[in-house]
Formats: sequence, C-alpha cells, structure tokens
Amino acid sequence: MINIINLTKRYGKATVLDSINLIIKKGRTTAILGPNGSGKTTLLKCILGLVNPYQGYITIDSKPIADSDAYRRNIGYMPQSAKFPPNLKVKEVLQLVNHIRNGNGHFKYGLLNPFDLNKEINKKIHALSGGTLQKLNANLAFMFSPDIYIFDEPTAGLDPISNRDFKEIIRKKKSDNSTIIITSHILSEIENLVDDVIFLHEGKIRFNDTLEKLITNTKTDNLENAIASIMEQNHE
Repeated sequence: MINIINLTKRYGKATVLDSINLIIKKGRTTAILGPNGSGKTTLLKCILGLVNPYQGYITIDSKPIADSDAYRRNIGYMPQSAKFPPNLKVKEVLQLVNHIRNGNGHFKYGLLNPFDLNKEINKKIHALSGGTLQKLNANLAFMFSPDIYIFDEPTAGLDPISNRDFKEIIRKKKSDNSTIIITSHILSEIENLVDDVIFLHEGKIRFNDTLEKLITNTKTDNLENAIASIMEQNHE
C-alpha cells in the first residue's frame, strides 16, 4: 500500500502539488488522470524518489520512502518517453540495467514474446523507432517482476499487437496482486484495466474513488465522458 500524506511540491512560486493525501491500494490498478500541467508526472516522480517534496511524505508498506532508496527495487517504471545512451545496443541496455539492479532480472523476458525484441537485440538505440523504444521500455519495467508498477502514458507508440499484449500483462499482474499505477490521455485504452481513478486539476485532487463511482456520480457511460464532465465542472 502506498500512502501519500499532505504532499506539496513547489517550483519557485508555482505550486504543482497542493496538500495531496492519497492511499493507493495494494492489488488494484489506479489511474492518475488530469489535464496537462495538473501534477500527474510530478506525483509519480515523488513516489519514485526522483523529486523531493516541499512538504509531506510518502510511505510504502508503512515505511517512509525518504529513509532508504531500497524500495525502488520493488518498482517497475515505464516513463512516457524512453531515453537510453544512443550508441548502446538493445542487449547492452538490458545487460546494463540488469547489472545495476544486481542481476535479478529475467533477461530474456519479452525478447520473443510479448514485445518481440529479438530481431532488434543487436541494433543500437539511435537506430530504433519510437515504437521499438517503447517495447524496450516496457520490457525493462516487467523484467524484475516487482510488486509495484508505474506506467506514464505506456501505450504511446505501441503497435496494436504490442498494445494488446501490454494490456494482457497488466491484467495478469493485477491477478497476481500487483499494485499498478497508470496515467494516460487515451482513456479508452485504460478503461477496462483500472479499478480506481484519481483526478488531478491544478495540483489538487478533484476525485478519488472507484471507476464505477466516477461514472455513477457524473451520470455518464464511460471513463472518457466522465473525465470530460469533471473537467467541464472545474472550468466553470
């Protein structure tokens, strides 16, 4: 369980996250949604320890993450855009990350299935398409079989087959009681995956409950229309 307590983050005079209090439940898939600039990525980076809060704190399994970075070993992270050393080969990136994480990764995960990287294994990063980079990015996120997964716009650039396979893995990881956090602007892509929805607007939580409750409260019929309804209310 991830517990976020009174989390505030400022950049200069701009408050990006404003007194955020959240509980992200174990074994569930939680979507963190909101318009550009709402604080979604900053919140994810706070959980990952990549950004230090101005005030407040985060615990995972009741342990403050500020006390140690060891908790990161139990997280698989897929950022919105992958950035790797351009002159390394795909296999060298996999080997490097595996070495950094103490050699505990399933090195061959995804090389044939589901992300089909075997043909690109000896290609250099600078020669890869954006979609192939996303496949490598996904492979690294799943490679260590952690308990927590964080995905920031994960389906961007994936071809239809990889997109389908990615969703199937998410469902399997959820059935294994993994905790999954996901952001996406393509709401139809994630609607059938998520249990809970957190909606951020201007650094504040505007909704935090189940997907079912969101659709009921907004009197809509799907996630996209429900989020559109909340956004319209916040612009009034």
